[in-house]
Amino acid sequence: MEDMFVPSESETLAGQDEKLWGMLSHLSTFLGGAFPIANIIAPLILMSYYQDKSEFVSNHAKEALNFQISLVLYYFIAGLLAFVFIGFLFIPIIFIGSIILTIKAALDANKGERVSYPFSIRFIK
Repeated sequence: MEDMFVPSESETLAGQDEKLWGMLSHLSTFLGGAFPIANIIAPLILMSYYQDKSEFVSNHAKEALNFQISLVLYYFIAGLLAFVFIGFLFIPIIFIGSIILTIKAALDANKGERVSYPFSIRFIK
């Protein structure tokens, strides 16, 4: 009877795959540095693909997508504030903060934890 509660090898592998794709949903946002708007398209594709297959991956992709859309909004506001010179202070803070928070979220996803970005607006629920 005790063996009934031990996950089989295939179940363990599926859990590892979910953790990997959850982590990649956050790290995929770095593609925006090479391809315009890939930081939004990559998590959107992962969210759509895993919507019915894995709640874990879908939730991580939604979090990454919400954060990236929020960042676009924050960069836009900082750009407007650059006309009064205060925006030049916010742009590097947003940039460095986004890198740190994205890496932290990716590491948490790889551990199997749920992630919620601070300062992220929930556009997609």
